[in-house]
Amino acid sequence: MKKVYAFLLAMAAMIGSHAVAADLQSWNDTAPQSTASLKAPVRIINLWATWCGPCRKEMPEMSAWYKKQKKGSVDMVGIALDSSDNIGKFLKQTPVSYPIWRYTGKDSRGFMKEFGNTVGGLPFTVVEAPKCGYKQAVLGEVTAKKLDEVLKAAQTKCGR
Repeated sequence: MKKVYAFLLAMAAMIGSHAVAADLQSWNDTAPQSTASLKAPVRIINLWATWCGPCRKEMPEMSAWYKKQKKGSVDMVGIALDSSDNIGKFLKQTPVSYPIWRYTGKDSRGFMKEFGNTVGGLPFTVVEAPKCGYKQAVLGEVTAKKLDEVLKAAQTKCGR
């Protein structure tokens, strides 16, 4: 059990530190971003791209789900592996209620691996509660029901 807990803590630390400001920025400007800025007890990080059909499909439901969450209880961010132009066109058609960032680095596979995505598939969502070491990854499309499940699991694990 100690090994599992140590692994989860190491993963949480790695996820928090992976997002080098030079490689993450707001999608529509060059303002640097970092997952360390996400301060809610539970944070949800969704990796996506405009060319990914399941990504496009899940975003409206994720956005509606996020709007219903108690303010300050959950931070959600979408990190696009795409160009600013493509992101802007998509968001005009499909606005979302959570922040969208863009990965600007040169190794998107390595970037995804830092979140635990070893297969490189999208969409990929990580739900974590860093203070108690909880982390769950979801490869593929998520629904509001799935988000409710993983949020409840994080809150149960962390005693909330």
